[in-house]
Amino acid sequence: MKPLVGARMNSLSFRLIASAAGWSLVMLVVTGLFLSSLFKSSVERNFDLRLEAYLRGLIANTELNEAGKLSQVRELGESRFALTYSGWYWQIAKIGEGDGDLLTSASLFAFKLPVSRSRGNAESSGEPFRHSYVDGPEAKRLRMVERDIRLPGSEAVYAYAVAADIADVTSQISSFNTTLFWALFLLAAGLIGAVFLQVRFALQPLRRLRRALSRIRSGEERELDTDYPVEIQPVASELNALLKANQDVVERARTQVGNLAHALKTPLSVIANEAGAKRGEFAALVAEQTRLMRDQVNLYLDRARMAARRRVLGSLCNVEETAKALVRTLRRLYADKKLNITADIDPALTFRGERQDLEEMLGNLLDNACKWSKRSVRISAARLPARHNADALMEIIVEDDGPGLPKERRRDVLARGRRLDETKPGSGLGLSIAAELVDLHHGEISLGVAGSGGLRVCLVLPCLEHARP
Repeated sequence: MKPLVGARMNSLSFRLIASAAGWSLVMLVVTGLFLSSLFKSSVERNFDLRLEAYLRGLIANTELNEAGKLSQVRELGESRFALTYSGWYWQIAKIGEGDGDLLTSASLFAFKLPVSRSRGNAESSGEPFRHSYVDGPEAKRLRMVERDIRLPGSEAVYAYAVAADIADVTSQISSFNTTLFWALFLLAAGLIGAVFLQVRFALQPLRRLRRALSRIRSGEERELDTDYPVEIQPVASELNALLKANQDVVERARTQVGNLAHALKTPLSVIANEAGAKRGEFAALVAEQTRLMRDQVNLYLDRARMAARRRVLGSLCNVEETAKALVRTLRRLYADKKLNITADIDPALTFRGERQDLEEMLGNLLDNACKWSKRSVRISAARLPARHNADALMEIIVEDDGPGLPKERRRDVLARGRRLDETKPGSGLGLSIAAELVDLHHGEISLGVAGSGGLRVCLVLPCLEHARP
């Protein structure tokens, strides 16, 4: 699971979506905090202006009576000032010795607002409003506005205060923040969705390019088309040029192999004829080795000729057809041993490579198994589970019921020309050739113990992701 997650996190789509989403979220959070702070300041300012308006009305509706005592002329027009502990209060207190007169709204009942005492010399008309938060009746938090006033005809300074419960303000701010959160959440989801669609749309040509390359590898196409955006079209053109150059190099190499094989045929024929005209052990050995060399030259010459008519990329062959043809041939060759040779292969399994290569790999393995087996040889093939962002692979297993092979000797049999038993016919090249071809196809070969105790050879080779229709 970790490689899969790591691969996704290393993709262009993830980087583009993550960077855009991260930046959008940061900006939305900053915007949300700014709008919330702005709304809070606006609500508090409006609340303060309302309190200041009541405070001005309170100042205008109070005066000194004939006895020099403070009295209220008219009510403020707000019924909540008359209801006990309603949350709206006013208070007028004389500042000075003994605190003097004290007038309060009926809503305060016996409670007294904590009016500030340290004011110094206050001016009746120039002192600004003071705003603060205080604890009111029933431990409720109040927003309070104060101002010191010197009434005409009096030297005393009176502290006027109007306070109100901030629950309404808090409720408005909380409601706004909730609405703002969901609005920004929906906006963030919309932006991330839009970024996702934009990235998917923008990277679609790259996915189309990958599918086109896969079709070239599977033999469905020869080259890439150039109908891509201007940013990707040069890449497609360069890939086409690379494919063409690779094909030219391989064709030249195959031509040289054919030329070399032709050049060797004549000298080998001369040596074979000379050895055939002589008698003796040395002449027989030369004739046998010359025959082996000529067979190898003919093999690679035929392969070069046949491969020259095939494409460099996109060679395919059906595994079941190839294996069953080899099984039929080996049954005839080893008819005297009466071997039970079985094949259990997925009919849709397709090898991504040339048929001759698969025939040589399976042929050498099956032939080796038939040489050493007692009664049965089995070949099976199946597709391996798909791995993320990796080529499709298949597993081919060849098993026999022969004597098997010790673990310490298994590496030796894959060495070119190494034979562990000289009594068995052959050149010792079979398994090594199979190993070299497996390596050329970027596959794997491993030796183990079969269920019957014989040798178990496992090949892992590339195959098509999906069966051909």
